[in-house]
Amino acid sequence: MADLILEPNLGSPDDFYADLIAAHDGLSDDQSEAFNNRLILVLANHIGDRAILRQALEASK
Repeated sequence: MADLILEPNLGSPDDFYADLIAAHDGLSDDQSEAFNNRLILVLANHIGDRAILRQALEASK
């Protein structure tokens, strides 16, 4: 079983953050929350490993 990567692993994290914030431009609070929920599900599907996802859930508490 692989382990969740918790060390910095994202190239240009500031650029990604800017993209994430820009994706919320013009959205209401409800739309923004729905967007975040869909993004989580898309990324969870990409990861696809339930054990890794459980580790992520625990690490996020």
